[in-house]
Amino acid sequence: MASAAGDGGGSVTPQTTKVEACSVPEAVTPGFMTIKECVGGISAALKNPMVRFLREKMDQAGCPVWPLLIQAVNCNHASGGYNGGRGITVCCNQMRYQDMIEQVLIHELIHAYDDCVGKNIDWKNCGHHACSEIRANHLSGNCHYKREMLKGFLKIRGHEPECVKRRALLSVKQNPNCSDTAAKDAIEAVWDICYNDTRPFDRAP
Repeated sequence: MASAAGDGGGSVTPQTTKVEACSVPEAVTPGFMTIKECVGGISAALKNPMVRFLREKMDQAGCPVWPLLIQAVNCNHASGGYNGGRGITVCCNQMRYQDMIEQVLIHELIHAYDDCVGKNIDWKNCGHHACSEIRANHLSGNCHYKREMLKGFLKIRGHEPECVKRRALLSVKQNPNCSDTAAKDAIEAVWDICYNDTRPFDRAP
C-alpha cells in the first residue's frame, strides 16, 4: 500500500547497489524471511525484468530509484509500502518466498511511478490514492488467477477486476483520511479511467 504521507522531492541519492536494512531488533517468525534473507531477495529481485523495466521508466521520468531507497524492515501487517519521502519498504517478516518480494517491489514501484509522473498527486486525497491502488494491483500481477487460487479465491471468470477492486479498497480504507464509505466511493469514481491506464506499459502485463 502506498503511504498517505510524504510528497517526494529532495536531493538525488548517489547510485549504489546497496539495499538498506532497518536497524531494528529482528523477531524471526517461523516460515518467514529473516532481514538478511530478505535483503538478498531484494537484491535478486532488482534483476527481475519487470522491476528493471519500471526502474528504467522511472529514470527516464527523472525519478531514479536507487537500491538504497528500498528498505528491508519488519512490519505488523502490511507486506510493503511506498512513501514519497522515504522510498519503498519490503516487510521481511511477511515474505515467504522470492516471488512475494518481487510482487511487492513491482506494486510499490508503480506507486512510485505514479508519484513521479503525476506531479500533483496527493496521497491524502482518496481519489488519487484509489487510482494508484487500482493501477498497482492491476499492472503488478497481484491478481493473477494462480495467486488468487493459492489464497482460496477460486473464481476464474471475471476474477481479475474483482480482485483489483477488493485489494484497492482494502488499501484505501487504511488511509486515515478516507472513511470506508469515502474509500468505496473513490474506487467507483475513478475505476474506469484508472483501470484502463496502463502506463508505463503499452498494455496490462
